Amino acid sequence: MLHKILIVGSQGYLGSRLSEYLEEFGHQCTGIDTGFFKNGTLTATYPINTINKDARLITKDDLEGFDTLILLAGISNDPFGHMTSEQIYDPTRDYALTIAEMCKEMGIKFIYPSSCSVYGAAANGFLSEDGPTKPQTPYSINKLQVEDGLSVMSGKTFSPIALRFGTVYGMSSRIRFDVVINMLCGLALTTKKVTLNSNGQAWRPHLHIDDACESFRSCLDWRPDTDNLVVLNVGCNEDNFKIIDIAKIIHSNVEGSELTYLCSNKDSEENELIKDRKIQDGVDTRSYKVSFDKIQETLPGFECKWTVESGIKNLLDELKEIDLNNDTFNKREFYRLQQIEFLHQTHQIDDNLIWVN
Repeated sequence: MLHKILIVGSQGYLGSRLSEYLEEFGHQCTGIDTGFFKNGTLTATYPINTINKDARLITKDDLEGFDTLILLAGISNDPFGHMTSEQIYDPTRDYALTIAEMCKEMGIKFIYPSSCSVYGAAANGFLSEDGPTKPQTPYSINKLQVEDGLSVMSGKTFSPIALRFGTVYGMSSRIRFDVVINMLCGLALTTKKVTLNSNGQAWRPHLHIDDACESFRSCLDWRPDTDNLVVLNVGCNEDNFKIIDIAKIIHSNVEGSELTYLCSNKDSEENELIKDRKIQDGVDTRSYKVSFDKIQETLPGFECKWTVESGIKNLLDELKEIDLNNDTFNKREFYRLQQIEFLHQTHQIDDNLIWVN
C-alpha cells in the first residue's frame, strides 16, 4: 500500500534522507520545517513539497489528507546561553503530544523517533525495551517524557510507535558532523587525525541512516496487536561498539591517519567543534549496550542491511567522492549546537527558539 506521509522536521539530518528513501518506494511525502538547518547542505537536496512552519503552530488543517505522520522535529543539543533545559525541551514535549493527540482524533498513524540514549549509564549486559532507563541528559529525559505521554493517550483506536534509535550515522544531504561516526570520519579525511573527546571506553549502539529509514518504512503497513504504545529498539546486536573501537575501525580505513585524544590536541578551532560539554575529565558516563531482539521478532520484514564496518567504509567513500575538505567539514551549519547558538546569539531566534522576523 502506498502512503501519504507528513514528515515534521523534514529539513534535518534524518528527515532529508527519509523523504528521499520513502519516495523511492513510491510513497508520497510532504514536509513541515521551521528552517533552522535548511541551508546546511553538503550535497543536493531531494525536492519535496515543504511547508515553512514551526511545529508548535501545526493545526488539524495541516494534517488533512495524510495517513501517517512522522515527528522528527525536536532539539538535540545542550541548553545554551542563559536558557534552562526546561526552556529548551519542554516545548518539544508539549508540541509532540499535541500533534499526537490530533493524529489520534483524525485516525493518523503516529511514529516517533525516540533514542537508545534513554538507557543512559547502564550496568553490564544488553538492555531491552522493558529494562530500566537511566537518562543522563535533558535530551534523553525529554524522549522519555514524550514516550510516557504517548503511552497515556494510547488506546484501542491509537497505538503510536516509538522507535528508539541507536546513534545514527551515514550520508545525508544535510549531514550532521556532530555525531560520533560522521565526526570521526570527517576528521580522519580532513585532518588525518581520529580525535576522541573522551577515553573511548563508553559503549554505544550504532545505526546506519538507511536502516533508520527502513524502520520507518516497515512501520507504515504494520498494525501492532496492542492497544498500547509500541516501543522498539532499532538496530542490531552486533553493532554495539565501544567508541575507541569505532575510532580504530576508521583509523584503519584512512591511510596515514593517527589516533589522538582531545586533551592532547591544542587546536582551539577543532576543539570547539568536537568537544562535548557533557564529557568531564575525559570520561563519558553515557554508556550502554542495547538488545535489538524485539524488533527482529516483532516488526515484519525489518532487518539492518548495514554493519558498522560496511557503513563506515561506505561513508568514507561518499565523503571522498565529494572531496570533503576542512572548510566544508568545519561549517557551523553541520553542528546542531553551534548553529542554534549562532541563531540565538545573533537574535535571529528568541528565547523561545522562534524566528524573530
